[in-house]
Amino acid sequence: MKFLDRLALAVFSIIIFVLAVLLCLLMFGWFDVELVESALNYLKTNEIATNITIGTSIVLLLLALKSMFFESYSKEEEQSREGILLENDNGKLLVSRDTLENLATSVVKTNNSVENVVSRVILDKDKNLIIFINLQVKPNAIIKELSSGLQEKIKQTVKDSLGLEVKEVNIKIKNITNEKNEKQDEKVATPKVTIEKEVK
Repeated sequence: MKFLDRLALAVFSIIIFVLAVLLCLLMFGWFDVELVESALNYLKTNEIATNITIGTSIVLLLLALKSMFFESYSKEEEQSREGILLENDNGKLLVSRDTLENLATSVVKTNNSVENVVSRVILDKDKNLIIFINLQVKPNAIIKELSSGLQEKIKQTVKDSLGLEVKEVNIKIKNITNEKNEKQDEKVATPKVTIEKEVK
């Protein structure tokens, strides 16, 4: 969160706090309504106070619009949204989500019982890596053993390749494919060869 966002949050928090306290004082009768009316009349009649009030209102309005409709991220936060940013003494390495998804997909495709793999990678609020795998399996697949084996293999491959710990690998079996073992007999047409004798 950038400085402007923190400032807007602090200002609006203070305003809400002050308004809540004033409302409570008015409801309990500990605050005179006439004081509020006289303060508002002073802001309307005094030119300097009016200009300051209008300027402050415009600034608060712009901050409110910015906070509601425009999200601002630091450079590091924007990079982390695209993937995982790794740093060491020599520099930085940004591992994109596509790289992680393709890596997980390639691991799953090494299993002969799997077909039609779709991988998705997310980072939770604590920057933990979570991988979702949607796939179809062949009829001969032992699903329980297959899923546990893929989970371990994906975690180990990501750790070996990128040095990243995977928090979860969630696998969803969408369907079991139907293998067509029916063999169609191909009819091979034998060409007819005609031999004509030359008549002398």
